[in-house]
Amino acid sequence: MTSKPRLQDHNLRDTYGRVIDYLRVSVTSRCDLRCVYCTPGPRPRTAGDELRDEEILRVVRAAARLGVRRVRLTGGEPTLRPGLTGLVESIAAIEGIEEVSLTTNGLRLSGMAAELRRAGLQRVNVSLDSLRPDRFRRITRGGELPRVLDGLAAAEAAGLAPLKLNVVVVRGLNDDELVELAGLTVEHLWHVRFIELMPIGNQGDWGAEFPLPADRFLPVQEMRHRLAELTLEPAEAPSGAGPARTFRLRGAQGTVGFIAPLGQRFCHACNRLRLTSDGRLRPCLLAGADLSIRGALRSGAPLEPLLLRAVAAKPEGHGLHRGWLANDLHMCEIGG
Repeated sequence: MTSKPRLQDHNLRDTYGRVIDYLRVSVTSRCDLRCVYCTPGPRPRTAGDELRDEEILRVVRAAARLGVRRVRLTGGEPTLRPGLTGLVESIAAIEGIEEVSLTTNGLRLSGMAAELRRAGLQRVNVSLDSLRPDRFRRITRGGELPRVLDGLAAAEAAGLAPLKLNVVVVRGLNDDELVELAGLTVEHLWHVRFIELMPIGNQGDWGAEFPLPADRFLPVQEMRHRLAELTLEPAEAPSGAGPARTFRLRGAQGTVGFIAPLGQRFCHACNRLRLTSDGRLRPCLLAGADLSIRGALRSGAPLEPLLLRAVAAKPEGHGLHRGWLANDLHMCEIGG
């Protein structure tokens, strides 16, 4: 694939001096799973509220003109959006966009990985919270682990790399699998990232078979302690590692990363904006304020002023360490 010429570099900075060069685009709030930490309640709005392809492309073009260079497509579950391959191809062709990536639950990846790669997708993150089929089905409320593993194999064969596996760690649910999950990096060029549970719309009762709210959180420091039997050495982070702190098991092909939004705050390095599937710009994943861009899209008004306003509105941090809980949000609605 030939590289595109770069636009003149812009420094899109927020009021704290952080360079914003990354846009996460939720292409749908729909999902075919209902993971207990992501969609604990009723399913969110349906496709009637979603931006059209051309509207998404207008936002990405405007963002690219301001200095955004990387786009990640998220959901809900982005592979449920009709015409996803064409959307990827169109985003990849936008001048200034250097990377297009995808976050998925992996259920449809085996049949889509090759065509997405041909369209210009460069890498993929797959949610994988357990290697035990029964437990995986319980966490996801219906997910089939073999389909996800087939999707990983297809993504690897298609050259979607680096291939990252996102593991949300919940005490009393999957925290006894950390060693086994980290072991995936030995024989595969996969990058396993253990993520602290974030209190986003999931503080209620998940049901009798799940841990109580007060018992679920496992800090990164304790995750590291659980992996003490392994030799974890500091390692260079793979492309797009974001806030992960990265290590490698001795002799492993891939890496093990830890993402700690509460235990080791990383807001000082935040470089992203988020666009929700219904046309709202979110300066911060967890900040309650957002800015609707839908009216400007429908009226043909310029988008750059709204993007600049959203960047200027980025808070210094998310506030979780002060006890703030995002109980009015669901992760599936804001793109993770």
